[in-house]
Amino acid sequence: MESKQTNIKVPLISKIAYGMGDVGCNFSWMFVGNFLMIFYTDVFGISMSAVAGLMLFSRFWDAINDPIIGRLSDKTNTRWGRYRPWLLFAAPLTAVVLMLTFWAHPDWSSTNKIIYMAVTYCILVLGYTCVNIPYGTLCGAMTQNIEERAKINTSRSVSAMAAIGVINIITVPLIDALGKGSDKKGYLLTAVLYGCIFALCHIFCFAKTKEVLEIPEKQKISLKTQLVAVVKNRPYMIALAGQFLFGMTFYGRNADMLYYFTYVEGNKALFSTYSFCIIIPSIIGAACFPILFKLTNNKGRSASIFALLTGISMFSMYFFTVGESPFLFYVFSCISQFFFSGFNTSIYAIIPDCVEYGEWKTGLRNDGFQYAFISLGNKVGMAIGTSLLAGAMGMCGYVANQQQNQEVIAVIKHSFTTVPGVLWIVTSAVLFFYRLNKDSYNNILSEIKQKKEEIHCE
Repeated sequence: MESKQTNIKVPLISKIAYGMGDVGCNFSWMFVGNFLMIFYTDVFGISMSAVAGLMLFSRFWDAINDPIIGRLSDKTNTRWGRYRPWLLFAAPLTAVVLMLTFWAHPDWSSTNKIIYMAVTYCILVLGYTCVNIPYGTLCGAMTQNIEERAKINTSRSVSAMAAIGVINIITVPLIDALGKGSDKKGYLLTAVLYGCIFALCHIFCFAKTKEVLEIPEKQKISLKTQLVAVVKNRPYMIALAGQFLFGMTFYGRNADMLYYFTYVEGNKALFSTYSFCIIIPSIIGAACFPILFKLTNNKGRSASIFALLTGISMFSMYFFTVGESPFLFYVFSCISQFFFSGFNTSIYAIIPDCVEYGEWKTGLRNDGFQYAFISLGNKVGMAIGTSLLAGAMGMCGYVANQQQNQEVIAVIKHSFTTVPGVLWIVTSAVLFFYRLNKDSYNNILSEIKQKKEEIHCE
């Protein structure tokens, strides 16, 4: 059975369906990452300090629920598998919470606004966890073929980049069109539309994918034992560090983008123009990962190269603006997005392979639990990135819907260019030490198979 699982080819429709899952994820989480902060400050009327506090508090909440959901998904045993049922049931419920998160009354008291923000955001984070952790873990359950996994994650990343491009292009005009002069109404109706897309994409992913790995026998494994096994997994710890830096850099910059075009460039409509320009480089860059993987024979090294080139090109953007040097601004925007998209494919392609390494190293296979900590690392990075941005802008005197002072302008501009540029270079240095290549991975699979055959013969 193991040899079939190792060599199985995943049908094209399943690769497409898996990619559609990340389309759904981005119509929820990318919408939240790019627009929720400015919705809270400029539409709902919540202070920057309250938003910064929420982002940090919610990560303590994640630290509790992410491992729990990871363990629960590992223990799930149905005729549909371990992970797919979560997509079917959790996605529609999370879509409803997404809609409620963007429903708000500007006339509420500050206390009521903060309470509503905290409750809905924490429930939304829990719902997203119930979908995203099983979804991310599903890739490793579809096949153990390292090249097929690379193709599945390429489909995922290409789909994600296309979805992110579409979201960033249409959201600002969509809010204006649906709101008809009311940002409050526009955000709510956009959230309703995106919530429906989120649910439908995951239902399609559930319907057209298949788990082929056998569900292991249930065994009671303590949290301490699982944590010790994770710490012994060197490739996984490097991937976890990469995900933390990825979350801090990517989501911090994304939360800053609409502020950048609104207050630095002076025209928030340029956000859609910028997004339109980078969508093709995004898709091409994501599709280039398998080429670099073949050249390096190492997914971590591929991610390291992509991160380094992303950092250099993003840092260079500091010297150009749309107002003064539009051509060079958009050239470096396209270049940085091309390399980032390749990185995005690489970093997620690493994770399933670390599961087999951990099984070989410790004898324990806990796909969902490991992906939960990857998700947690990414979210903690996101919290730090967005809360630092909010805190810095608040300390420098940010005032919603007003002309900002030079200190705030400087924070917004550096957060869009130099700060993420440096952090991408740091991420590159971390991932350079990832040693698990194609040959060593296949040897690990052979040893795991041999050990299981020996146990069956006893």
